Amino acid sequence: MQIDGVRRVTVAVAALGTFLAALSACGGAGRGTGGPQPGGQAGHSRGGSRGPHGIPGVGARLQGRIPSDSGQVVAVYGDGKDSADSTVVLYAKHGAAWQRIRSWTAHNGKKGWTTDHHSGDRRSPVGVFTLTDAGGVLKDPGAGLPYTQDASFAAPPWWAKSHWHDFDYVIAIDYNRVKGTPPNDPTRPEGEDKGGSIWLHMDHGSGTSGCVSMSKPAMEYLLRRLDPDQHPVVVMGDKADLMR
Repeated sequence: MQIDGVRRVTVAVAALGTFLAALSACGGAGRGTGGPQPGGQAGHSRGGSRGPHGIPGVGARLQGRIPSDSGQVVAVYGDGKDSADSTVVLYAKHGAAWQRIRSWTAHNGKKGWTTDHHSGDRRSPVGVFTLTDAGGVLKDPGAGLPYTQDASFAAPPWWAKSHWHDFDYVIAIDYNRVKGTPPNDPTRPEGEDKGGSIWLHMDHGSGTSGCVSMSKPAMEYLLRRLDPDQHPVVVMGDKADLMR
């Protein structure tokens, strides 16, 4: 009986950890109860235009951090250092050139961007990060990345109604997390102060607490298109920082 009791406590602690991770996810504790405008921006096809050998708008510093075996790049171009507005562009590598596949309007951290992200700063981290895991409240839409469907992704009911579907679809950005685990795994290898649960997720029409948010069609497209065999990464930041 004592052993069974220990097991029940262990399971309860694990469940609590997952729940707290969901609460601390992008836009979690920092969201107010005001009324952000509904999200849902349409995607824009670029007709498969080909770019130069590097990702357009990305300087040598970050370009050099893109792994040589990466064949897909999700580039997030922030409008400004302190802006919550951004544009997401998907690129695919063809030979030595990058082909612009599609683009969407998006949002990032409410206070913009930072090269030294910390928990609660409401800024998105600048950098190059791998994309290895996905999940959400809704069933797998045909994702290429490993996908975890779990009700624990759902936003708490006391959040503003406009935020309830933020985590219907999620792609984990590998910032301060363990690759190969569900996006809501609470482990923070660099410590809690460095923040975590930085995701690509569905948009509610305004800035986040550090994630990048996009429309449902955009998320579905990325989930179906990103291929783990192509070692996809995200390159993200405000336009000035991206060019440095």
